[in-house]
Amino acid sequence: MTHVIDGGLSTAEAEGLMASAGDYVDLVRLGWGSAYVTHDLQAKIACYRSAGVPVMLGGTLTELAWLQGRVEQLREWLHELGLEHVEVSSGTVRIPEEEKLDLIRSFAEEFTVFGEVGEKDPDALLAPYRWVEMIKGALESGARWVICEGRATGDAGLYRPDGEARTGLIDEILHEVDANRLIFEAPQKHQQVWFIRQLGPQANLGNILPGDVISLETLRLGLRADTLGLFHRRG
Repeated sequence: MTHVIDGGLSTAEAEGLMASAGDYVDLVRLGWGSAYVTHDLQAKIACYRSAGVPVMLGGTLTELAWLQGRVEQLREWLHELGLEHVEVSSGTVRIPEEEKLDLIRSFAEEFTVFGEVGEKDPDALLAPYRWVEMIKGALESGARWVICEGRATGDAGLYRPDGEARTGLIDEILHEVDANRLIFEAPQKHQQVWFIRQLGPQANLGNILPGDVISLETLRLGLRADTLGLFHRRG
């Protein structure tokens, strides 16, 4: 899966992305709360939908809705927009774990749920066993996939502040959870290369910037120096 973050593309830019790389995009997430202030939101969603690409609002809006007691209004807005996917996270607002799982169960009755695990604060380190517990809890509660936090900047959650992977954490997660149920946020090229080397070209990667979709596809196919040697040899 290639899970792309749209942090404020215009409809024309979204149309360009779909024209040049739509076949390589499996899901677009309208980053954080950007959908709320996008004037041509319906037109942009229609653009993605016409290309067969599902759209999801950023999990920050789900967190904010919970904080303000407006989850049902969020649900109504999702229906109004015609969206079938929803993200349930707690990376900014500290939603108690059981309440987060209740949100997943509730949304899973009507939507495809993407749970997210991990902290956006680079200094808030979550023990590997807690990552595993929270991932399993989200999946058992009805999440179709779980997104492993890396932020749009690639410097928190799965990564150290310098962007390097927390390899022990990732190994622990992969030892306990099927990689096919996980999406690893990997906005930086060296992070994408690392996961492709570990999991192969089928690695589920998220928070891919629109301008990096084709670059990532070349990494998956061994059409770039970083991965060519993994997939091709003479003859």
